[in-house]
Amino acid sequence: MRILTACIGHETNTFASTPTTLEDFRRGSPTPEFGGGAAILHHFRGTRTVHGGYIAGAEKHGFNLEPLMHTFATPGGTVPQNAYDSLKGLLLERLKAAGQCDGILLDLHGAMVTEAIEDAEGDLLAAVRAIVGSDVPLIVTLDFHANVTAQMAQHADVIIGFDEYPHTDMFERGMEAVEVLAAMQRGTLRPTLAYHQLPLLTMPPKQCTLIEPMRSLLAKAHAIESERGVINVTLAMGFPFADIRNAGVSVLVTTNDDAELARRKAAAMAEAIWEKREAFHVTLTPVAEVIEYARTQARGLVVLADGSDNPGGGAPCDGTVILREFLEKDVQDAVVAVIADPQAVAAAVAAGVGNTVTLDLGGKTDHRHGAPVRLTAHVKLVSDGTFTLRGAMGGGARACMGRTAVLVVGGVEIVVTERRIQPYDVALLRSVGIEPTQRRLIALKSAVHFRSTYQDLAERIFDADTPGVHRPDFRCYEYRRLRRPVYPLEGT
Repeated sequence: MRILTACIGHETNTFASTPTTLEDFRRGSPTPEFGGGAAILHHFRGTRTVHGGYIAGAEKHGFNLEPLMHTFATPGGTVPQNAYDSLKGLLLERLKAAGQCDGILLDLHGAMVTEAIEDAEGDLLAAVRAIVGSDVPLIVTLDFHANVTAQMAQHADVIIGFDEYPHTDMFERGMEAVEVLAAMQRGTLRPTLAYHQLPLLTMPPKQCTLIEPMRSLLAKAHAIESERGVINVTLAMGFPFADIRNAGVSVLVTTNDDAELARRKAAAMAEAIWEKREAFHVTLTPVAEVIEYARTQARGLVVLADGSDNPGGGAPCDGTVILREFLEKDVQDAVVAVIADPQAVAAAVAAGVGNTVTLDLGGKTDHRHGAPVRLTAHVKLVSDGTFTLRGAMGGGARACMGRTAVLVVGGVEIVVTERRIQPYDVALLRSVGIEPTQRRLIALKSAVHFRSTYQDLAERIFDADTPGVHRPDFRCYEYRRLRRPVYPLEGT
């Protein structure tokens, strides 16, 4: 059985000022010039990623897996049209050259926006379907934050979204995609897919499936999945930082040759989400209050989630609001991770480990995340910034921060990197000599993913009241393209 795979992934924050270029996609590819083949298999085998799941599933069933390409750019601003056209053209060229196959597995995000196309994944799926025809099974895995469209549902046989946020089930969803494909090839599954879009936007902190209301909603989805004839239930909670018509929450239900059952279950799941719409309100805590709590009440580690500057949602990752307050209040046993600032890293490297350096740190991308902080710091460490993820989210995969420096000012350690990276895995801090369990207060540029490894380490977690292009506050954004009415922008 010959199965083709590919990934062109991006989560586009249309409110971010910096576009996501073709070079960003090059950095997000494990192979030079978006190469495919055995190098992709070698890179992802044994990892808790979607492609890791594809590979394990293919080996289980004896399928011959042939990756055409894999690239996933760090979330950021709108993708220039020529960059998308280049990647799409390369994939379609390789798809045509590959010839006849028995199935296709596409590892996509579901929230890519280009200069000319709001629904890049829908456009890509339509182009792939036009080449392979209607008889070749096309299974798509999507991120939990996909802004799913009718066009996506039209061209895919089955869409399987992540169940968990943090995304600790990527491997399992990859495996599930292969199982579905295998059942289709055996003739025991004829998938019917229902798509139900809600007039609802939700923000990341309350999309977390470890807490309510998502914990109960996910349990309901799993209960529906256990019913006879139901193959998959996907809750796509959407990416609200994309000003496009179809941003927001949707439900997808796949059944075995029963379109009416799929429609009814999708409607029931959508109604359950809608009934809990008021429970998605996010509470943010001022930085000063968190500092006071850590000083006077905490008996263990306190984590401050700076979701507003989360690079995993397109923010620049060089915001300085929390850092400035930590320094002004002389906070002890504290860490700020990470600030992406290649100029500061270069200055630290030039100064050398054990020496001091004076520089302007952060605040270089725009004026929405705080101004640069002038400081004199001790250079504690310099590294190449490579490490292996150890948690359930992507465990086994290699991560690269670019050259990295740890700067120390008073009681605050600052992890400064060349690249934007979301510090969701404790392995990041440990790779630069910082043991999280021995610190009192850690600020992380992450909205929810950090819970995949910090949830059990932290005594208390706060969502920071900070500015930025990923701030979970609808009052900060002007939507011009979004369909209306949509809750909570209108009290539907």
